[in-house]
Amino acid sequence: MTRLTRHTVETAPEASKEMLAQTEKTFGFAPGLYQVMAGAPQLFQTYGAIHQAFQKTSFNAKEQTVVWQTINVEHECSYCVPAHTALAGMMNVDPALNEALRNETPLNDAKLEALRTFTLIVVRNRGHVAQADLDTFYAAGYGEQQVLEVILGVAQKVLSNYTNHIAQTPVDPAFTQFTWERSKSEAA
Repeated sequence: MTRLTRHTVETAPEASKEMLAQTEKTFGFAPGLYQVMAGAPQLFQTYGAIHQAFQKTSFNAKEQTVVWQTINVEHECSYCVPAHTALAGMMNVDPALNEALRNETPLNDAKLEALRTFTLIVVRNRGHVAQADLDTFYAAGYGEQQVLEVILGVAQKVLSNYTNHIAQTPVDPAFTQFTWERSKSEAA
């Protein structure tokens, strides 16, 4: 049970009905996050637009997964980590990469590890990034565009992670096989 209302197409505000119906058609069900977000049409629409925009960035599927899961794990979002584990599978991302992100272990690919590290710096420091951190990110093969795209990813995940924290959205049955909880040693 959530602490905020989970809407159906019938109970959602008029401005959310079509988007919620489209979500059900696309996924075969309406994810709990979307059911909650439907209560604020502007949030729901903005989240959908940011999600689509992030998918059109210069980041490939692996890099998108690195940004999303790094933020989900750092924010300890027990809803989004499983959801993005399933999404990564649909995007044909190597399950080993996803597991490393979920377990907060360094990535074997140096460029992806630089992306993970930079994303963590942005989140943990609330956007206050030292020049040395930018230089390290650039040396890994990224540029100013990717700095800005990480910010876009952070904005997207703040919307979903914070909504799930406040709502206490339960993991959807489609994602329960990917249930996640940060281990005590990782959280320390």
